Amino acid sequence: MSFANFLTKFSWPDWLGLIWFLICWFGYEQVVERGWTGRTSLMEETHKLRQGWARVMLGRDPRIVDVALIGNLLPSLSFYANTSIYIIAALFAALGTMDQLMNAASELPFSRVISREATELKLLVLLGVFVIAYFKFTWSLRQFNLLSITLGSVPHDASREELENHALKFAAVNSCAGNDFNRGLRAYYFGMAVMSWMVSPWLFIVSTMIIVIVLARREFSSPVLKALTDYGER
Repeated sequence: MSFANFLTKFSWPDWLGLIWFLICWFGYEQVVERGWTGRTSLMEETHKLRQGWARVMLGRDPRIVDVALIGNLLPSLSFYANTSIYIIAALFAALGTMDQLMNAASELPFSRVISREATELKLLVLLGVFVIAYFKFTWSLRQFNLLSITLGSVPHDASREELENHALKFAAVNSCAGNDFNRGLRAYYFGMAVMSWMVSPWLFIVSTMIIVIVLARREFSSPVLKALTDYGER
């Protein structure tokens, strides 16, 4: 298939929706994680709490509470990683039942007739989203395992400066693992938008915009962020 032939598989609204989707997904990640908005975010406040946890952790011996807290985070990660595998397998199965899928999609409101090739490409995009989610969750899982190792390597006899550096290391690894978990969840959200693409590219564009608004509200103006900042200033 030539590149020119590939371009004709999608209509211009489909290409518009796909470009808008990629801009929103990866652009949102850059804006939030790099702090371009200049506003306090839930991610920043969570990192501060992780630093506080690390400093409190240094004063506990044995650190049974910290081990339990890390262990409490791992089941959620395992659940999402396993669920991603099931979703990926289901999407591969859907590629083998394309005719039934197209018939079901054509009966939905606002749907339109699209070619088999376009439907397959849309499924592959959706598959790619959940593959990314799987990689994010499994990488987060490994980083939480590294966090356990970081916890176990806390020295007993060390200077104040060395202990502070170890606390910052613990908090940084914790944030890296948590941020990748959030990226995996974000992929799930945007995967829901791709599902609407099967019905209409315009619904795809609107769904992507709604997801960005929901995520931005939770990150910058959610009640939990207000609780963290209000009580954190006292």
